[in-house]
Amino acid sequence: MRSSLFKSGLEKAPHRSLLYALGLTKEEMERPLIGVVNSANEVVPGHIHLNTIAEAVKAGIRMAGGTPMTFPVIGVCDGLAMNHAGMHFSLVSREIIADSIEIMASAHPFDALVCIPNCDKVVPGMLMAMLRLNIPSIIISGGPMLAGTTDDGQCDLIDVFEAVGKFKRGTIDADKLDELEQNACPGCGSCSGMFTANSMNCLSESVGLGLPGNGTIPAVTAKRVRLAKTAGMRVMDLLAKNIRPRDIVTEKSIENAVTMDMALGCSTNTVLHLPAVFAEAGLPLTLDIFDAISRKTPNLCKLSPAGKHYLDDLERAGGIPAVMSELAARGLLHLDVMTATGKTLGENLTDLKARVRNFDVIRAKEPYANEGGIAILRGTLAPDGAVVKQSAVAAAMMRHSGPARVFDDEEAANVAILGGKINPGDVVVIRYEGPQGGPGMREMLSPTSNIMGMGLGESVALITDGRFSGGTRGAAIGHVSPEAADGGPIGLVREGDRIEIDIPGRRLDVCVEPAELEARRATLVHPEKVIESPLLRRYASLVKSAAQGAVYKDPRGR
Repeated sequence: MRSSLFKSGLEKAPHRSLLYALGLTKEEMERPLIGVVNSANEVVPGHIHLNTIAEAVKAGIRMAGGTPMTFPVIGVCDGLAMNHAGMHFSLVSREIIADSIEIMASAHPFDALVCIPNCDKVVPGMLMAMLRLNIPSIIISGGPMLAGTTDDGQCDLIDVFEAVGKFKRGTIDADKLDELEQNACPGCGSCSGMFTANSMNCLSESVGLGLPGNGTIPAVTAKRVRLAKTAGMRVMDLLAKNIRPRDIVTEKSIENAVTMDMALGCSTNTVLHLPAVFAEAGLPLTLDIFDAISRKTPNLCKLSPAGKHYLDDLERAGGIPAVMSELAARGLLHLDVMTATGKTLGENLTDLKARVRNFDVIRAKEPYANEGGIAILRGTLAPDGAVVKQSAVAAAMMRHSGPARVFDDEEAANVAILGGKINPGDVVVIRYEGPQGGPGMREMLSPTSNIMGMGLGESVALITDGRFSGGTRGAAIGHVSPEAADGGPIGLVREGDRIEIDIPGRRLDVCVEPAELEARRATLVHPEKVIESPLLRRYASLVKSAAQGAVYKDPRGR
């Protein structure tokens, strides 16, 4: 056992003394020691209940003959960090989470790991650590929040963000805004739409590192607690069979995950996180792969913000296994890949008798579109690529041409949008918000929600080298690469330049002659940005392009 390195033999007598100090018995020490990575805290609604999940995991480990040992990691709530300086730290936390798990599981060499995340950067950070360490591991999320309810029907956090613009516009009053504030988030769990947290939890299940149900079973249910106990038992089976994360994550299972991404209509942040996760296993995932799979994968689901359904609707409709069964019937999935159940995907679908129970939620008979939820655009404005959630774009905005309204940060754009300075037809350009230039590539749910709330969702596009929340809808194009701070053409755009967007044609262009762009480059002066945080200064110096997952540069210079 790996844990023998710090518990077995004469020379480890001092180590055992410290383990006795934890209250462990000799019998517990002799069993496999399983690290339980718990991201519980009292800040993030998605994490407030994770101690309950952790206790269930530990019970499962003990039932299967192991000894659980819990340790924590940090977690940022993107909703609470949104639209202020705190959002600079959100993406940065992904790398810190992965590094901290590596530290704990290397300094204390556990035999296996169970990772308990729920929200945006915690899920990919834990997946990165699992693949980096490559010891038997399983991921079990805290589950999605239930949708909220008001007199007008179901709602979620995005309705509150968009209500700010509606209130400013005068289409709702203070009482309606207050009603939404109090009811949109009814309790614990990751916010109830197909936002980034739920996207990544569903894809953890799809790639095989989480058990069936990981992405969709609601946080408040006993079924979620039972799944956590099962995860604790299953990790012991993975240990016995020596099935490791890199045995599960292969080129075939990556294709499965991206195919599910497109069918489900996941957050654009998956295009940032999946390459970072799979890079830990030495498996490249480029923007070209995303686009190629998107072109052949039907969009079967439109959950909030793209549609009217929520994660608990998807669970009742059959969950991830139901969607996978429909894609498998179309020959779009590899069924021979290994999963955390210790069985292949094909065996899992057979055992579960996976089928669609609601064809309104999972549009298997009449897909929303013949292409997937995400598209990759390139052109003179984004030579290395840009990302759009095309499943959440109004038909009128799939092709658009308009004058650029240029802002060098999110705050200035918000003032203009809420101040009525943005007109129908405009293309809002927000730059110097990329991984390096931000730094930290802030999510910008406020500008996109304000555009929707101001009634401009079908006439105004937003383009940025930053990124968007999974809750964003509309013609919002992010991850423009290279970013402005790295010399990208988005830094050369001037007020009034014509921007052309062609999502079906996968183009994003600024209609300025190349010679003029080069003349502008010769006189370009980047805006001064004082970065007071030592952590952010270090991050800005190390981070790579969004087109490469915003991972750290190789210390050898690559």
